[in-house]
Parts: sequence; C-alpha cells; structure tokens
Amino acid sequence: MRKPVLVAIGALVVVMGVVFMLQGIGLIGGSAMTGSPLWAILGPIIALGGIALIVLGLRSRPKS
Repeated sequence: MRKPVLVAIGALVVVMGVVFMLQGIGLIGGSAMTGSPLWAILGPIIALGGIALIVLGLRSRPKS
C-alpha cells in the first residue's frame, strides 16, 4: 500500500513543480507567481523532490 501512495504523491509533486516553474518563467499566466524568478528556481527543485519520492516508492521493499 505504501508504494503506490508514494509514487502517486511524487507524481503530483512533480506536476506541481513543473507548473510552478512554467509560471515562474511566464509561460503560464494568471497568478501572482507569473514571471517571478523565485518560482522559476523553486519549481525544478520541487519537481526533483517529487522524483525522489517516486524513486523511493519504487525501490522500497515490502515488509516480510
């Protein structure tokens, strides 16, 4: 049960990070984050955290 939850949360975090980055560089408009260099930097960092969660979820071993 833990593996699919980590993978799903990780995927959601990756999508959020990509959206934040795209807003930061101005490709997605309509929010206070649009055109903000802070989100252009934080977005990829957040996405990497999501990738780490996915890897953790896929590599975790089931309890015996």
